[in-house]
Amino acid sequence: MPTGGGSNPGDRRYTTEHEWIKAEGEHYVVGITAFAQDQLGDIVYVELPKVGDQVEAGQAFGVIESVKTASDLYAPVSGEVVEVNGELIDQPQSVNDDPYDAGWMIKIRATDSTVLDSLLTAEQYSEQTGE
Repeated sequence: MPTGGGSNPGDRRYTTEHEWIKAEGEHYVVGITAFAQDQLGDIVYVELPKVGDQVEAGQAFGVIESVKTASDLYAPVSGEVVEVNGELIDQPQSVNDDPYDAGWMIKIRATDSTVLDSLLTAEQYSEQTGE
């Protein structure tokens, strides 16, 4: 079972809505945190945008459904979706099993990456979630 808190990787930034974002070359990978997947429970469905779609920072880009509830997914930055994790269609439980690697959701070509400076560090996120 994934653990939260101190296990939040320090190589990415976090939103107050429990998404993470990590620079990968000129793009940014986005997913949800271990804390979020733990709160949701068993993930049964993930709805993601299509490649080429535009996302706006702070706006919903998709939906994640668990056995307990459905929640919106929020974009940490604005930009164009350049890749979508198609594995999540058939294996949404990857988000539970490995939220920081195999469970990534989308890759974005950001229009303004300076927004990342306003997002939470791993330590700040751990403080916010009380872990």
